[in-house]
Amino acid sequence: MDFVTAIKTCFSKYADFNGRARRSEFWYFYLLTFVAAWIPFLGWLLSVALIIPSLSVGARRLHDIGRSGWWQLLVLIPFIGGIILLIWWAGDSKPGVNEYGENPKEIA
Repeated sequence: MDFVTAIKTCFSKYADFNGRARRSEFWYFYLLTFVAAWIPFLGWLLSVALIIPSLSVGARRLHDIGRSGWWQLLVLIPFIGGIILLIWWAGDSKPGVNEYGENPKEIA
């Protein structure tokens, strides 16, 4: 999945916490949010506007590895929680169908 397709997918699923998201979709969207945060004057506003889609793509990414989206709450544990999430988000998709749907890598 390329950058533009990933961003379009995340915005089309703005508040959709169901299903699965590929690694490329997740990391391209987080690249956009990181860059948007550094835009002078608008960075804060854009960061706030991107909270819901960031949480939804994070949940779908965790679904892709077979975990509940609620695991994003680990970020509330200083340092350790963020590291665990980064490792999980970087992991490869679980093959086949899981309780959250079909593997997006196998569909495309």
